[in-house]
Amino acid sequence: MDQHQLTPYQQALRDRFLAAPVLPAPAPWQPVFSPRHASCAPVGGLLGIGFATHPESGNDLVMVVSQDGHGLFDAVSGEKIARDRDPGDEDCTPDGTDDLTCPGLGPVAGARVRIAGLFGGGLHMTAVGGWGLEVVQPAWPHDRVLLTHGSGMPHREPHGEGWWHIFHSYYSELRAVGFSPSGRTLAVATSSDLTLWTRPI
Repeated sequence: MDQHQLTPYQQALRDRFLAAPVLPAPAPWQPVFSPRHASCAPVGGLLGIGFATHPESGNDLVMVVSQDGHGLFDAVSGEKIARDRDPGDEDCTPDGTDDLTCPGLGPVAGARVRIAGLFGGGLHMTAVGGWGLEVVQPAWPHDRVLLTHGSGMPHREPHGEGWWHIFHSYYSELRAVGFSPSGRTLAVATSSDLTLWTRPI
């Protein structure tokens, strides 16, 4: 067998991913941004994202690092609650630190936020309740984000029953995918936008 040839199993799995349309994330997950705005927040030149917790409301916060500065979103309401268009040169991007962090802003000013994205790092790929995430590339370079639940591995159960193709990055480069540490937020960041889902726990 040619070293680049797919096995029958691999080809069947690839065909399955290619045939799976994008579906809404299942309950209890709900999109944060309005469908009228393509269910995402446009962020040109997005480099990476990180999570923090609002010290008063306890809501998950998503910090966005882009070529145009830093922003902070409430992951429940979708509101942009803080913006820094001109961060200091040493803190502009997380690659200048050993732990890939940037200084927080707004209600988390004074803290450091770990950023995952273009410069490395990663987010949680599992969350309480049996939820998981996978990123697949059956038609490289386009990434597809799969949300799984329980034993819903993509090669076992039907699409929409245990696994859902929830995001197809065919127009921008994928930067980061993952759950917040609390497990209440699911984020997908590309080079051009941020998509969030939230759930109660």
